[in-house]
Amino acid sequence: MQRESRRPFPPFDESTARQKVRMAEDAWNTRDPERVALAYSIDSQWRNRSEFVSGRSEIVEFLKRKWNRELDYRLIKSLWAFHNNRIAVRFAYEWHDDSGNWFRSYGNENWEFNESGLMVHRHASINDLPITQENRLFHWELGPRPNDIPELEEFGL
Repeated sequence: MQRESRRPFPPFDESTARQKVRMAEDAWNTRDPERVALAYSIDSQWRNRSEFVSGRSEIVEFLKRKWNRELDYRLIKSLWAFHNNRIAVRFAYEWHDDSGNWFRSYGNENWEFNESGLMVHRHASINDLPITQENRLFHWELGPRPNDIPELEEFGL
C-alpha cells in the first residue's frame, strides 16, 4: 500500500510555506469536506474554537456542520510564520447564517505536519464580528479566491 502524501513536504522554506497556505485556502473555499480532509493525517488532532476533533472522519463531519451553518463562505489565509514542519497563519472569512446575518470571522491557526506533508495538528482560535452586507469585503464567486483578489493584508485586516 502506498503511503498518503501531500506536497510540499517539510521542512518548509518561505516559498513552500506560502504554497501550503494557499493550497489550504483554495481547498477550504471549495467547501468540500471530503476534499479538505485529505490534507490531514488519518489521526489528525484539532482544536477549533472550543471543539476538539480527532481523526479524518470527525474532520469531515465537523466541516459538514460548519458549512451547513456558515453559508456563502469565502476565506483568505495569510502566512504568519514557519519553522521546520510548522506553519502559523492569520485568516479572515465572511459568511452568513440562515437568517441572512453576515459575519467576518478572524483568527489564527497553528499547523504541524508529518514528513509526508499531511497536517497532524491544527489549533484554531477564531472570533466572529457581525457585519452588514454593505461592509462585506470578499465578493468573488464562490470557490477558490481568484488571483486578482488581493491578499488579506491589502484589505487592511
